[in-house]
Amino acid sequence: MELSGWGKYPTSESQAINPYCTSDVLKILSDNSPSTLIARGLGRSYGDSSLAPRVINTAYLDHFIHFDEVTGLLNCYAGISLAEILNVFVPKGWFLPVTPGTKFVTVGGAIASDVHGKNHHLEGSFTDHVTSLKIATASEGIIECSRELHPELFSATCGGMGLTGVILEATFKLKPIQSSYINETTIKARNLEEAMELFEEYQNRTYSVAWIDCLSTGKALGRSLLMLGEHATKGTLKSGKSGKVAIPIDMPSLLLNQYTIQAFNTLYYHRVTKKQSDHIVHYEPFFYPLDGIHQWNRLYGKNGFTQYQFVLPKEAGLTGMTSILKRIAQSKRGSFLAVLKSFGKGNDNYLSFPIEGYTLALDFKLERGLFKLLGELDKIILDYGGRLYLTKDARMSEDMFKESYPEWERFMDIRTRYGADQIFHSLQAQRLGL
Repeated sequence: MELSGWGKYPTSESQAINPYCTSDVLKILSDNSPSTLIARGLGRSYGDSSLAPRVINTAYLDHFIHFDEVTGLLNCYAGISLAEILNVFVPKGWFLPVTPGTKFVTVGGAIASDVHGKNHHLEGSFTDHVTSLKIATASEGIIECSRELHPELFSATCGGMGLTGVILEATFKLKPIQSSYINETTIKARNLEEAMELFEEYQNRTYSVAWIDCLSTGKALGRSLLMLGEHATKGTLKSGKSGKVAIPIDMPSLLLNQYTIQAFNTLYYHRVTKKQSDHIVHYEPFFYPLDGIHQWNRLYGKNGFTQYQFVLPKEAGLTGMTSILKRIAQSKRGSFLAVLKSFGKGNDNYLSFPIEGYTLALDFKLERGLFKLLGELDKIILDYGGRLYLTKDARMSEDMFKESYPEWERFMDIRTRYGADQIFHSLQAQRLGL
């Protein structure tokens, strides 16, 4: 069958294998097939990190095992989605410790990508809240690991893009909440410098994220809407509902161009009329604004799109971001979805993406000349000591990866030690020399 990531590029002919229990996974790993494989959750990584000649579909490894109502520790199979966790536990007064911009990812995928959210500056990545894992390895069967037990395997698996084995189970801590609502504050920033000043001013707010107009220029370069959030103490505890809106077909690619994006960005920025406004909103639109539109990736046309997410060190944030935004505006290849966040200190996982600084994520439709532009941005990012996010990547070079992820050789040592280099290979891993 033909598979792709969420960006619909690239595509791959793959054999999908559906294990129903952990023993099925072990049988798959011992069948001596000459073709390599990778585990795959809900297919929401954007590029080729979950593509291989064979993919292990974890959809049926989706059961809760145990929950401690006192400590908030949840033990579950890795195939369960964040959406399912929210549906069950929000009504009980618990929320995810960290969540990405979609709830339609699996726990295993969240760990393999070491996903981050709007609270990284205070609460770190998803795996910072994981206490233990069970992994099906190529050479030693099922191994339980943690920061104390097989710590190197734990550090390689968290953020390791599925390249150490198949994550079977995880234990992590949920956070208590009193309401399913968020106290949201929106602040208009006239330009990038003001936006970054606001991030610093409000660094003690639990959640923060900014939408950026990446086509604005001059004194308005990087004009933004900064959104801050705190869990409300009043309101009901109810989980969200799936959106009813769906994109039925691939939209004509010509609809997304410099003029439509520029018009959208102008309208979106000016829809907020006050310098600062406060609202109470359900957690769904605050954390998952696009989840209400099913198959929204079809908006970019049949050729698909790539999401380009990078991080720059804090000391280079303003200068580096300014250079990148100027180059994007000059290219006239804008993005509807330009999202800026602040990162706190990174963790010790070998391939984890965040470092202390600022991260910007942009969606670009695939068209002629795009990769040339992204290659130019790559050079700027390397010059400022930054790197790209593997979960969003579809075209990074091996040289850039190895220069920007200094622990890659240590990661490879762990892969070799557990025989993972003999069987676990995605298209991305082959492209990056892993």
